[in-house]
Amino acid sequence: MKALQYRRIGAAPEVVTVPDPQPGPGQVLLKVTAAGVCHSDIAVMSWPAEGFPYELPLTLGHEAVGAVAVLGDGVRGLREGDEVAVYGPWGCGTCAKCAEGKENYCLRAAELGIFPPGLGSPGAIAEYLLVDDARHLVPVDGLDPVATVPLTDAGLTPYHAVKRALPRLVPGSTAVVIGTGGLGHVAVQLLRAMSPARVIALDISEEKLALARAVGAHETVLSDGQAVGKVRDLTGGTGAEAVFDFVGAEATVRTAGAVVAVEGEVGIVGIGGGTLPVGFGSLPFEVSVTAPYWGSRGELIEVIGLARAGAVAVHTETYSLDEAPRAYERLHAGEVNGRAVIVPHG
Repeated sequence: MKALQYRRIGAAPEVVTVPDPQPGPGQVLLKVTAAGVCHSDIAVMSWPAEGFPYELPLTLGHEAVGAVAVLGDGVRGLREGDEVAVYGPWGCGTCAKCAEGKENYCLRAAELGIFPPGLGSPGAIAEYLLVDDARHLVPVDGLDPVATVPLTDAGLTPYHAVKRALPRLVPGSTAVVIGTGGLGHVAVQLLRAMSPARVIALDISEEKLALARAVGAHETVLSDGQAVGKVRDLTGGTGAEAVFDFVGAEATVRTAGAVVAVEGEVGIVGIGGGTLPVGFGSLPFEVSVTAPYWGSRGELIEVIGLARAGAVAVHTETYSLDEAPRAYERLHAGEVNGRAVIVPHG
């Protein structure tokens, strides 16, 4: 089969031919109908050789929707042809966090060498994907694969972050979204669907701010040296009850800390390497700072439910498998407005 692989440190990903995977007991082979392209992959390909955490070559792609092609021995509850989305953060399935469906916070994944597809295990930007266990598959029930596949990360990750902040987002509150690209423009929609908060969106790109307005942001602010003052003015000087930073760079986390309100919450979702000092006097009183990672299996079902109800839709642009390297080039250049999706079978 064809697959997009990162093969050498510092090199661009390549479309290559690899053996077709075969499912063992309990495993499921999917014919991939859509696979997402993510900034996390750029981060992986930016790591230096020293300390690189995965074996190469690595087939990329941790967002996947596909049709069941072959069932391994012992698999129950699925049939060939079923269309499913893949829950990406695989865990051991037996620890306390996995028992809650929070495999994103599995306590033993590192110890046991369990990796998500595309982030250590062979990924989804290929004609077929081998899934380790049927519990990681969620029926999509006729939803469009291209529209659905970004929900497995670009939908699930902001959903998890927004959901935990909902107690603070009461009528009259404000939420700030920093970075309105692939995840951020979904967060704007989730905030509008799940809370009464006023939503202020920040980005350095006027094009992405236009997308934020199109999907429901009440206010948009260019993320420059004047952004903090503008957000403070828009909130009457008090700041925002919840701030979601989908960039996570040093400059954006500083902005997040500067615009959060007393007893507010900052969620640093982006992996840009920035850190926010926490301590008495460094932030407004009783501010919580979190660094959430993906979401639970149950939350993925909830996100897909919101999409089915028409409450959230991801802006996408599609590429063939042979065009996948170009999709990463555009993503790295900041030219993807929304989310890039690979369609391996046309």
